[in-house]
Amino acid sequence: MGCGKDFDTGNCVCDILREIVDAQTDVVDNCCDSSCERSISDLLGETDNGNGLDTVPVILYCKGNCKPFKGFGADPDNIGDMQASFFFRVKSVDDECCATLELLRDPGDDCENPDNPVEQETKPLRATGICITANLNCFCHVTCLPAISAFN
Repeated sequence: MGCGKDFDTGNCVCDILREIVDAQTDVVDNCCDSSCERSISDLLGETDNGNGLDTVPVILYCKGNCKPFKGFGADPDNIGDMQASFFFRVKSVDDECCATLELLRDPGDDCENPDNPVEQETKPLRATGICITANLNCFCHVTCLPAISAFN
């Protein structure tokens, strides 16, 4: 994945998501300029765009069909309010590459069950409080979007 990599589980998706988790809570050194590395640097304030950012939104792609992964979850305050999203904030990654992912959505987006990431609004993505658990070994690709402030 590049220099500055802190993990080597044999699963590059797992490794980069662990790095994002660390960047969202700690300071790590990064010297690459790929999409994920750039987003991590922006989040850490290592570039001019780093002020007030707290999240690196990610899109995950499933092994086999290589389609974007869509997560589903219920609003914690209204169990009947199911929502779906292609955009996630990584909350944690354990030693077995099991991740807790929070769904990110545009609060004004009326499409509760989009068919692809292009149909879902990306600005402004906000934290939903809806979390899912995912086995990162099921994914072959991760796309990082520019760092954002998901809690404002």
